[in-house]
Amino acid sequence: MKAEQRVSVADLADISRKVEAGERLTVEDGLRLYASPDIHTLGELANRVRERLHGRNTYYNVNRHINYSNYCVLRCKFCPFYRPYPREGPRIGACPTEPAASGDENGGYELSIEQIVQRAREAVDRGATEVHIVGGLHPKLPFEYYVDMCRSIREACPGLHIKAFTAVEIIHLSRIARPRMSVREVLERLREAGLGSLPGGGAEIFDDRVHDEAFRGKVGEEGWFDVHRTAHELGIFSNATMLYGHVETAEERVRHLIKLREHQDWAIANASARFNCVVPLSFIPDGSALAHMPGPTGLDDLRTLAIVRVMLDNIAHIKAFWIMQTPKLAQVSLNWGVDDLDGTVVYYDITKREGKGTTHQELTVDRLRRMIREAGGRPVERDTLYRPVPQTQAAP
Repeated sequence: MKAEQRVSVADLADISRKVEAGERLTVEDGLRLYASPDIHTLGELANRVRERLHGRNTYYNVNRHINYSNYCVLRCKFCPFYRPYPREGPRIGACPTEPAASGDENGGYELSIEQIVQRAREAVDRGATEVHIVGGLHPKLPFEYYVDMCRSIREACPGLHIKAFTAVEIIHLSRIARPRMSVREVLERLREAGLGSLPGGGAEIFDDRVHDEAFRGKVGEEGWFDVHRTAHELGIFSNATMLYGHVETAEERVRHLIKLREHQDWAIANASARFNCVVPLSFIPDGSALAHMPGPTGLDDLRTLAIVRVMLDNIAHIKAFWIMQTPKLAQVSLNWGVDDLDGTVVYYDITKREGKGTTHQELTVDRLRRMIREAGGRPVERDTLYRPVPQTQAAP
């Protein structure tokens, strides 16, 4: 992504006044922030917004990610996660990353309901309050697999919040259900089975040009918002994302944020649920069809996180997903507008920047709390809906 111009520090004075007054920023303001070389002033502005909303409270949760399958009918250029479904079907024990799963020699796999429930039980045993479940658009698994997944987790772990299935997956489920179901019907069935909230994945960049270049076959802006609008009408909270640092421009990023802000305005006025937080996702080129691209720099990460904070005045929380921004930069971002570090994660198979090529990517609670304190924050363990979780033992 290239900035088309440079802006002097003095030229940001009017934006600074807007931020101080709590006024809404425009697309032009966002573009000027992207063009300015003064990362420190931008960070200062974002931090003022962060402290106005949260003081020095900094949130984390004890969670576990479960990727139930990487078989996917899509071929998004930015994605190193997907595997084509083998013609002969997967074989038990063939997957190198999930030895107890059904898989193949190319690294494709699918987990059984029993295996997923076992991971959920392990998470609860380690203090988790949330399980975060997403996967590829599997061409063979039936709709009841996903319903049974939620129901079985709820029965085995009744206190565990199930945050599962991106908007893209929800639309996929509506298409494979027999008879076909509407998005609303899918969400109602899943909620009845135990679904608690939706993650924000699959948003990527809301722009037709970017969609056609980087993820042509995937559900676009209209479908993504339809799922989240329906969820919010039903009282199901969700998150939102933006995948940045691939083929998009600064203006396309900013306009993406404006569309999230407009939806949040609608949700606050018309629905009983809304976006809990926004998670800017730093594109990692390794292993994808866009591996020739450099990906975002550390300064681009900080700049984007800060701009997301100052642009999205109606969304309470901005999360640095340390898996993608790295723990070190995520820690720095706590003074650039970010108030949430996500959680312990434990296993994550979509990107492997922190796992040294493996799915095991974990930060302990002790390390999360230490990172927050070193950045001048007050660590607050939260649940999925940002309610504080009482500490049962002395904080480290």
